[in-house]
Amino acid sequence: MDKITLYTDGAARGNPGRGGYGAVLIYGNHKKELSKGFKYTTNNRMELWAIIAGLESITNREIPVTIYSDSQYVVNSINKGWLNTWMKTNFKGGKKNPDLWKRYHAIAKDFTINIIWVKGHADNEFNNLCDELATAAADGKNLDVDVEYERAPAAGNTLL
Repeated sequence: MDKITLYTDGAARGNPGRGGYGAVLIYGNHKKELSKGFKYTTNNRMELWAIIAGLESITNREIPVTIYSDSQYVVNSINKGWLNTWMKTNFKGGKKNPDLWKRYHAIAKDFTINIIWVKGHADNEFNNLCDELATAAADGKNLDVDVEYERAPAAGNTLL
């Protein structure tokens, strides 16, 4: 059976601070790299953005997707069902990053997804490539604004 493999990583220079994400999609002999940098954000937001950007770039949503992420926050939130609970309670109790989790949840419904944790900064070639893409994006010029993150009040920011 065909599948798409999506490797992802996020980076932040300071947390919060400048940030970026990197994603690598592999389908057969095809490979696509994605990255983007933001002026002010968090590492966890970049980890989520990487997955969202990767999924949003896939046009054929009938092909199963295996996602590799070194973020236990992201992998556990999905695999342990935390996200489903947060969605049902509308992120009650100040759960973080509701804007991105809702965006992920909306697009994930269109796919068959298997998400796997991979150790970061280890010997996984594509995770390391994602790390390079993410850090280069964070260090780049013409950084975007993470609008939802910056819109939230600095004190009590529920998007952290």
